[in-house]
Amino acid sequence: MPIKIPKLLPAREILEEENIFIMDEDRANTQDIRPLNILILNLMPEKEKAEAQFLRLLGNTPLQVNITFLKTATYESKNTSRLHLEQFYTTFEEIRHKKFDGMIITGAPVELIPFDQVDYWGELVKIFEWTKTNVTSTLHICWGAQAALYYHYGVGKYELPQKCSGVYSHRIFDDKEKLLHGFDDVFYAPHSRHTDVSEEAIINSPDLKLLSSSEEAGPFIIHSADRKHIMVTGHLEYETATLAQEYSRDISRGLDVPVPQHYFPDDNPDRKPVNRWRSHANLFFSNWLNYYVYQETPYEWK
Repeated sequence: MPIKIPKLLPAREILEEENIFIMDEDRANTQDIRPLNILILNLMPEKEKAEAQFLRLLGNTPLQVNITFLKTATYESKNTSRLHLEQFYTTFEEIRHKKFDGMIITGAPVELIPFDQVDYWGELVKIFEWTKTNVTSTLHICWGAQAALYYHYGVGKYELPQKCSGVYSHRIFDDKEKLLHGFDDVFYAPHSRHTDVSEEAIINSPDLKLLSSSEEAGPFIIHSADRKHIMVTGHLEYETATLAQEYSRDISRGLDVPVPQHYFPDDNPDRKPVNRWRSHANLFFSNWLNYYVYQETPYEWK
């Protein structure tokens, strides 16, 4: 089954060209199906790119999925037009009375700022608390994962000597874990961040379970003991060229950043990168929607 998105959302054209099964509200309303309602708090600066990345993965499932995009009310994006945000996004106050089967909280380019000094931290704390009762499963990405680990479980972050950027190999620790069904023993995933969290702190926490890690990039997939919260420190949703675009952007700004590791052939930025994570990205999101959302959410929220 498809994802349901607004007719005029720019990502729609991209997904249609890729033959991703989508439908608009008119067609979806004619189907007598209980769809999954997924909320996406999009904290990424280039919101339209992030929309396409997540919708592409959420559309690769036999389940019908309704998508609602959430923006912060306490901080206005400088990289996305106000018209786009007004047309396709809502605020927390407008949806706080609702229940959602799943939620995604994206990364954000604020990892070098202390959590409580981020402009929208107070608003995010309210959302974190609300997810405990109003969302079946919440998936936190990159900075969103670090923020969730800090707020819910007291696991802090620390600054890295240089930016962690590249495509790294990861191992899994429990091949019986439903979230990892079908995963290879070793798989690849992109990372792009300036901070990290302690693997030891995660392992020693009775409330957390480390599912996957990388020798070079550190802890990767973590879930809470009750499986309501999933933290992913990297970016399985990234497109093939995303790291190259970030690297080019940083260099153009005069930043001293390393060439993304294990990404460009022969580590040569002039060569076209090869995607080695797409299949596991699709598998991860399908597993999450099936085992952590669809199989756990009530048919009717009360």
